[in-house]
Amino acid sequence: MGDLLQPWHLLVICFLFFIPLVIFLVIFPFWFICKKAGFSPWLSLLNIVPFGNVILIYVLAFASWKVVPAPQAYWPPQPPYPPQPPQG
Repeated sequence: MGDLLQPWHLLVICFLFFIPLVIFLVIFPFWFICKKAGFSPWLSLLNIVPFGNVILIYVLAFASWKVVPAPQAYWPPQPPYPPQPPQG
């Protein structure tokens, strides 16, 4: 009874500190991945369910993404250096 750290203290520490940290480190990136892929960001909550992360990874890997590719940058050709004198 006089022990400072009881076994149930470990459970309280786990629920208060480690589980929210892991949830934040996993769900937060998947939230943005789903949003950028054109899916509902709420799909990232599948990571809470056991084996839900595997389902989410397969959905992201094999579904057609609803995003439009960015246009390619076009750089006009540079004139030769040094400038050539006019011919003629």
